[in-house]
Amino acid sequence: MTEKPKQISIWFFVGVLLAIYGVIILGAGIVNWDNPGGDRTVVLAELHVGVWWGALLLVLGVIYSYIFAPNRIRK
Repeated sequence: MTEKPKQISIWFFVGVLLAIYGVIILGAGIVNWDNPGGDRTVVLAELHVGVWWGALLLVLGVIYSYIFAPNRIRK
């Protein structure tokens, strides 16, 4: 019998992309925490949505990348 070639799950790549986007958005949110550029005020700016959203994406990306990692042994 020949073994099937091991395939990488698409969810691994989704996790990597989520983590990358999370780092970018989290970094931008941290930079804009005390320095919100521009003369305009944003409604509910004190919630710092960029920081929360970036952190959420980063955590989800790390979880997906870990669960669907190609070198992880599955039963």
